[in-house]
This record gives sequence, C-alpha cells and structure tokens, in this order.
Amino acid sequence: MSLLTPDTGLLFWMILSFGIVFVILSKYGFPVIIKAVEQRKAYIDNSLETARQANEQLANIKVEGDKLLAQAKEQQNAILKEALAEKEQIIGEARQKAAAEARLQLEEATRRIREEKEKAIREVRSEITDLSIAIAEKVMKEKIGRDKEQQNIIDRLLDEVSFSKS
Repeated sequence: MSLLTPDTGLLFWMILSFGIVFVILSKYGFPVIIKAVEQRKAYIDNSLETARQANEQLANIKVEGDKLLAQAKEQQNAILKEALAEKEQIIGEARQKAAAEARLQLEEATRRIREEKEKAIREVRSEITDLSIAIAEKVMKEKIGRDKEQQNIIDRLLDEVSFSKS
C-alpha cells in the first residue's frame, strides 16, 4: 500500500462515514443553517427597508425644514417691515407732539412777552403821569405864586371847563 493511493476498504469506510455525516447534517444541520441564513437575509432585508424609509423620511423632513425656514424668513421680513412702519409712525407722532409742544411753548412765551410789554407800558405811563403831575404842580406853584398869573390861569381854566360843557 502506498501513501498516495488509498485502499478499497479504506475508501469504502470513508464514503460510508461521509454519507452518514451527510445524512445527519442534511437532516439536522442544514435546516438549522438554512434557517439561520434565511433569518439573517430577512433581517438584512428589513434593515434595508427601514434604512430606505428612514432616507425617505429624512428627505421629507429636509423638505419640510426648508419650507419652515422659508416661512420663518417670510415672517421675519414681515415683522421687520411692521417694525419699520411702527418706528416711522412713532417717530412721526413724536415729531408732531414735539411740534405741538413747541408751538404751545411759543404761544405761551408770546403771551407772556405781550403781558410783560403791556405791564411795562402801564408802568411807564403811570410814571410819566406821576412825573407830569409833579412837573405840573411845580410849574403851577411857580406860576400861581404870582397874583396876576394866578388870575389868568383860573380864568382860562374856567373858560375851558365852560366850553367843554357846552
């Protein structure tokens, strides 16, 4: 017997043992292995389907996010426009109030100036009247001190009074 050529008896027992192992494996081992492979295939298919759905959802979420972002930008622009309009309105109202207040203050200042002017004129007239009376008294005392002139002044005053009554 040589090492490279097997003996027929050995060949018989090897085929018989291979057949027994093959029958045992085909009855008990292969179904378990096939079942495990099919479960693994189903798990992978489910995972791929879940990943595909997740990708679709992600794409939908991205589209919705873009829409929300566009809406937010539109709202932001609208709010900014409203804020600018309100700012202009507030500034306009403040200017109107300031102009009205300035006009009222100007009118009040004008009124006070007019009152002060009238008061000053009255005071000046009063002083002028007092000075005129004082001067007239002095002049009259000086002229009345002379007898002949006294008589002339009295006559003239009586004539003026009689003319004004007529």
